[in-house]
Amino acid sequence: MAGNIKVMIVDDSALVRQVISQALSREPGIEVVATASDPVFAVDKLRACWPDVLIVDIEMPRMDGISFLRKIMTERPTPVIICSSLAESGAQATFDAMAAGAVTIITKPKAGLKAFLEDASNDIVQAVRTAAKANLRALPRSGTAAPLNRPKLTADAVLPSGTPTAMARTTDQLIAIGTSTGGTQALEAILTRLPATCLGIVIVQHMPEKFTAMFAERLNSICEIEVREARDGDRVMPGRALIAPGGRHMMLKRSGAQYLVEVVDGPLVNRHKPSVDVLFRSVAKFAGANALGIILTGMGDDGARGLKEMHDAGASTIAQDEASCVVFGMPREAIKLGAADQVMPLDNVPEVMMGYTRANR
Repeated sequence: MAGNIKVMIVDDSALVRQVISQALSREPGIEVVATASDPVFAVDKLRACWPDVLIVDIEMPRMDGISFLRKIMTERPTPVIICSSLAESGAQATFDAMAAGAVTIITKPKAGLKAFLEDASNDIVQAVRTAAKANLRALPRSGTAAPLNRPKLTADAVLPSGTPTAMARTTDQLIAIGTSTGGTQALEAILTRLPATCLGIVIVQHMPEKFTAMFAERLNSICEIEVREARDGDRVMPGRALIAPGGRHMMLKRSGAQYLVEVVDGPLVNRHKPSVDVLFRSVAKFAGANALGIILTGMGDDGARGLKEMHDAGASTIAQDEASCVVFGMPREAIKLGAADQVMPLDNVPEVMMGYTRANR
């Protein structure tokens, strides 16, 4: 992007507007071109200068942030970062924001706001830089946010690496998918095209707690396969997709020749919980060559090393290509590691999944 990244902040809190403006204004290549206390004021300012990125609250007077987001996406699609306390306490609002096209979400606390915003300033800056590069053409109109300002631990914090225990070949195979920003739309595009005969699927989508249950329920209502939020001990079986619950890690376990999931608490891995790396490592360890691993659109690098572990354990692996990603971070990092056997557009993924299913019947 040529020139500075132009940012507009729309929040009814003067403190939020001030602290975020100061943090962004200190950064080279970023310019806060306007702030507004509600979307109605913002609309007037947009006529004078349209920004590259919008940072928007949800609860505001005269028009809520989600209605404003939908208006923006209809009139002139622009990367929008939702910055709201409702992203934590009101999962429906979070779901609505992601479904409306928000690129990512920053969950701000109700107390200690100034200290939080100051501590998280580097992460806010990174979110703006990433959002400015988002490929909105790959975002269908109808993606979770990584927690901010957290230490970056590896999958070792939850599941130490060790000798794989996968059987060389079992009657049960499975598909593991990891995604983040843009993933809600990508998963819908894939899962709605799968028949009930598809292999069992385990999924990590970076989402806030409570959001995953509603997301799974919505997908279940429009898919031929069963889609649900994973529960500890759920079996991975044909025609079923299990989505890791927000705020918990999900790992694969083997019971005889069958696969189950284990849902556990634990520290953030790559600043995420659930973490794609945790799931993929467990799949490499317990399924090995009996799995297909797929890494989709997402910010950061969570899942890249895990996909490489799956690849090295004999699994087939796929990365989504740049043109069809909303954010090419996670697939790009996996490709750089040599973790992907194939790189392909999102539209090709369901067909390859079914081909893998047929080949392993």
